[in-house]
Amino acid sequence: MNALAATNRNFRLASRLLGLDSKLEKSLLIPFREIKVECTIPKDDGTLASFVGFRVQHDNARGPMKGGIRYHPEVEPDEVNALAQLMTWKTAVANIPYGGAKGGIGCDPAELSVSELERLTRVFTQKIHDLIGVQTDVPAPDMGTGPQTMAWILDEYSKFHGYSPAVVTGKPIDLGGSLGRDAATGRGVLFATEALLEEHGKSVSGQRFVIQGFGNVGSWAAQLIHEKGGKIVAVSDITGAIKNSNGLDIPSLVKHSREHRGIKGFHGGDPIDPESILVEDCDVLVPAALGGVINRENANEIKAKFVVEAANHPTDPEADEILKKKGVVILPDIFANSGGVTVSYFEWVQNIQGFMWDEEKVNNELKTYMTQGFKDVKEMCKTHNCDLRMGAFTLAVNRVARATVLRGWEA
Repeated sequence: MNALAATNRNFRLASRLLGLDSKLEKSLLIPFREIKVECTIPKDDGTLASFVGFRVQHDNARGPMKGGIRYHPEVEPDEVNALAQLMTWKTAVANIPYGGAKGGIGCDPAELSVSELERLTRVFTQKIHDLIGVQTDVPAPDMGTGPQTMAWILDEYSKFHGYSPAVVTGKPIDLGGSLGRDAATGRGVLFATEALLEEHGKSVSGQRFVIQGFGNVGSWAAQLIHEKGGKIVAVSDITGAIKNSNGLDIPSLVKHSREHRGIKGFHGGDPIDPESILVEDCDVLVPAALGGVINRENANEIKAKFVVEAANHPTDPEADEILKKKGVVILPDIFANSGGVTVSYFEWVQNIQGFMWDEEKVNNELKTYMTQGFKDVKEMCKTHNCDLRMGAFTLAVNRVARATVLRGWEA
């Protein structure tokens, strides 16, 4: 089941539990606006190249729309749609005043020079500048984009609207980016895990963790869990997988991964088959790579007691059912990885105030939001007698539905 089908399914189950009016349910699913633009740029060799850019703005009942921009050869309208909708629910669970959006350009950033990427980003911004904005839609980086991309969007947008640092988040620190943004999703994963384990009378210290994916989220989560005394027994990334039952030396692994562009060849553990990473023996499994990795083929083999979804949509609905029967507790992605968008919100707030926070304040505020978020999800679980995924979805859908009705959607 792809991300769109799974998100729609979860939304429908949540609206059944909440007893939503069918007209309202339909209205919440349809995106507010879909934008598709042609971006033609001169390449470095003088030839012209055309690319298609998308922006799906899903819902703005609770505030400006928020979501990433990805540069990837397979930017598919369907996928962008699913991810925009997911952002609506994610911002609602985190209780930050945003709706969801997502966008991208169908291109392979590896095949474009830096100056071609800059021209492409500026043309895309020229095409959508009157449809995004500080109080309308605030883009952020995603796959294939980063702080530099945001800097170009900010500059191009500011030519039309005056200096507006709050129009994008995930900016370089020098242009109004927030301290703590880089580690935010990984740190949020730590806070979410702490809240979940505490609920079960445990703490991070002494638990055995397996982390699939060692990119930004996986590596930060590993470092922060390691600092709290968690024992990370296996890790994988695109280059391979390693395990050490006594716990990997994470600071050395991070250094190795930086120097060798991957964890392959690290001497502090034994190489294992990357396919088997999810079924390694551990207490907490953290999928922090791609979607759809836990499916009906491997769900029965999973030995972890807890699964913390640091990636988007790592667990298929069929696997969900299998794991539920086994008594495995799953902390859903729309809560577990919302640390990134929460600190993006802090960045936006700092830009609007024109007053920047120190890193300690950013991290403390994030902890407050994540801890409260977990309590809110648990409250919904009790009310509707459901698992954490449905608790998170009912919480989100309820917040968006209430805002929609209060604003007068039938008028």
